[in-house]
Amino acid sequence: MPDSAVLTFTDPDAYYATIRTAEVKGVVTMRGNYRAELTRIELHQLWMQRGVEGLPRIMNVRRRDPRVALCFATDQQQAPLHVRGMELGRSEIAVLGSGSADHHLSSTACRWAAMSLMPEDLAAAGRAILGREVTAPSPLTYRLSPPPAVLSRLLSLHESAGHLAKTAPDILAHPEVARALEQALVHVMVSCISGGETAETSSAHHRHAGIMRRLEEVLEANSDRTLYIAELCAATGAADRTLRACCQESLGMSPVRYLWLRRMHLARRALRMADPAASTVTEIATSYGFWELGRFSVAYRSVFGESPSAALRRPPEDRHMRKTAGSPWQFPESA
Repeated sequence: MPDSAVLTFTDPDAYYATIRTAEVKGVVTMRGNYRAELTRIELHQLWMQRGVEGLPRIMNVRRRDPRVALCFATDQQQAPLHVRGMELGRSEIAVLGSGSADHHLSSTACRWAAMSLMPEDLAAAGRAILGREVTAPSPLTYRLSPPPAVLSRLLSLHESAGHLAKTAPDILAHPEVARALEQALVHVMVSCISGGETAETSSAHHRHAGIMRRLEEVLEANSDRTLYIAELCAATGAADRTLRACCQESLGMSPVRYLWLRRMHLARRALRMADPAASTVTEIATSYGFWELGRFSVAYRSVFGESPSAALRRPPEDRHMRKTAGSPWQFPESA
């Protein structure tokens, strides 16, 4: 049965956890009041998402789902998105193969969209529409420039679906409306992948992408301890200079800055989830490698706009999505 939801967030972790078809972890890179909105639409075969984010961020997107996805900006005037270290031009989309693992970077507030199909559904649609199967390489992510008319059709259809989800979800849930919309979107997805011009990627870029994948694997395997540059160079097999170039390309910052931001966000998560009667700011800060507590407090406030002690006193937020019978996906009002 077709389903849709429009969800709003004030916590980036809750937002990342709700993005479908991938495991997403991220860090916000600028101070400010965080607000995000995610529109999700599930049709029979095709799934869609539309995101609106009020602050710049880096997301590490690991696609464990086998679905083939398209990702693109919906605001043609915003600063370009970067996927896997590649800048997406205004006429480009990213094709995300199943099993891909990439960094998605936005240097400003952004609006983005995605849609996906199972590989067998994409292949079947290609046979029906073109007389041949359409496939996307896996696990590589690449840039594609669809014909202008096809891109315009994609943007228009995706926006219309998002508008219905916000203003008339009952109409979108009607079986014939959902079927007509899905057929149009599947057709345009096939047209994008089959008729678009693929942007070339250098061998150096492929090597850098491999280093960044290993970097995130090391960070994930050691999420409970502080890591330093020498350790990362040894674990990724990349010299310091190479690692810096890779991080600048994919993250827009040095590895030192990225590690520091990551530790700050881990400390923030721990503070907001801890019991203030059983934990202290000192215990949590030192567990993430911050031993100069005065400097930590000043830095924490500069990044998150509140003191560590205020974060510790906050009641833990319910980050779990729930769905009741006959209702759309819902989050608590605090999310």
